[in-house]
Amino acid sequence: MPLTLLLTACAVAPFVARAQPAAPAEAAKASVATEIRAGVSGKLKEFYAPRGYWPLWVEKDAIGPQADALLALIASVDVDGLDPRDYDPRGLQRLIEEADASPTPKALARADLALSKALAAVVADMRRPARGMGMRYLDPEVEPRDPDPSDLLRAAAITPSLTDYIQTAGWMSPFYMQLRTARADYQAKWGDLPDVTLPEAVKLRPGGRVPEIALLRHRLGLSDGTAYDRVLVARVRSFQSDHGLTADGVAGAQTIVALNRGASYYERLLALNMERTRLLPGPWVRHIVVDAASARLWYYSKGSLDGTMKVVAGAKHTQTPMMAGMIRYATLNPYWNIPPDLVQSRVAPKILNGASLKGLHYEALADWSANPAPLAQSAIDWRSVAAGRSEVRVRQLPGGDNAMGRVKFMFPNDLGIYLHDTPSRDLFAKPARHFSNGCVRLEDAQRLGRWFFGKQPVADGTAPEQHQPLPQPVPVYLTYLTAVPTAQGVQFLPDVYGRDGD
Repeated sequence: MPLTLLLTACAVAPFVARAQPAAPAEAAKASVATEIRAGVSGKLKEFYAPRGYWPLWVEKDAIGPQADALLALIASVDVDGLDPRDYDPRGLQRLIEEADASPTPKALARADLALSKALAAVVADMRRPARGMGMRYLDPEVEPRDPDPSDLLRAAAITPSLTDYIQTAGWMSPFYMQLRTARADYQAKWGDLPDVTLPEAVKLRPGGRVPEIALLRHRLGLSDGTAYDRVLVARVRSFQSDHGLTADGVAGAQTIVALNRGASYYERLLALNMERTRLLPGPWVRHIVVDAASARLWYYSKGSLDGTMKVVAGAKHTQTPMMAGMIRYATLNPYWNIPPDLVQSRVAPKILNGASLKGLHYEALADWSANPAPLAQSAIDWRSVAAGRSEVRVRQLPGGDNAMGRVKFMFPNDLGIYLHDTPSRDLFAKPARHFSNGCVRLEDAQRLGRWFFGKQPVADGTAPEQHQPLPQPVPVYLTYLTAVPTAQGVQFLPDVYGRDGD
């Protein structure tokens, strides 16, 4: 049979096999699809045409509940810095009511097209990042761009529940949506309390009776009095917990400073951190988020959180930058190229005190090329290196004591930042984990490796620097969140890197 006839026969066969009356609901949708085809144009047509002009919002001869979810979201977008009127909620409501009153294919098609146009606009505007957020983009795949409406609608159409997708704003990072809710909750919990300044030279304790306790009670919205009772202890602890302080119920110097900053200070921090999380993708994108402020990592795919772990992030003087890139390969049995400042401050003094490169499991190299020649320890002026007058490349050989551990995950960048294993397990027990030279040490590199590869990546022998490409590159976002969602609402963290401003 000629190929063209074969293709035609294959295309027609399913319709011949189903040459029977369609279900009433499907027949009605087919009629709506005909009207959509007659009325659609522009970017919306690029979405509807590949799906046979099938409606997105029609269920059982009516506009479905996902339309109500969209109207509810539009009504709340002022929280996102948007104007609900830009999406014509009254016009949408009118089209929905007309379709409900007279569910003709033409009325349903008009409502379907208008709702799709509004959803695409809302998603695009919510996703649009603010300028000057300090994120550096390393790859075009993660570079912010104006999204195509057809792409936004296709992403929405393939979710298991469009209603749930809209209600949760599934195109936004879960961090963003949780902070969005927490911002409103914070205002209700702490935002409307009296603006009272407390003296910073006092320390107020349970059981005390000093006059300043009356100011503290007033500041926290409690009844008048001077008793530091159980009610006040509980309120102080709640404030401390929400503001990143030790929740001991004692109003010491840090707690009083936080109270005196006032709600507007924390409102600004919430808005700033919402903008930082606006740069992150939604959970339907397979990706990793590393937050240097809290020293934690999260990884997402298929609309949900797959896992989280502790990390060690950069110290204050060697900060982990805000950047986004694509993790493309793992390096097994890695070297550690020791930063020149550490060669000066740590390696050179050890050599001058009698240690050997071989004994330290190090080697010196002639340059920073891919295939450098080795240098003998005796050929290096270590006094000059220790004094900072000269530099030499030194790297740690692979092995159990290597600072990179057994594996590092690479997203190429000129700062030498990557995610890596570590033999130093004690640091993960610390509540504040800012000790690295900028790279991210992983609490469980093996678990993350299994997530990347679908199995545990294994080195082929003991050869150093074995590169294994990921089955699919994965976006990674290194961010800095000093306001983080919690089960109780939000917690403010110390601004370790001083990026929040005054």
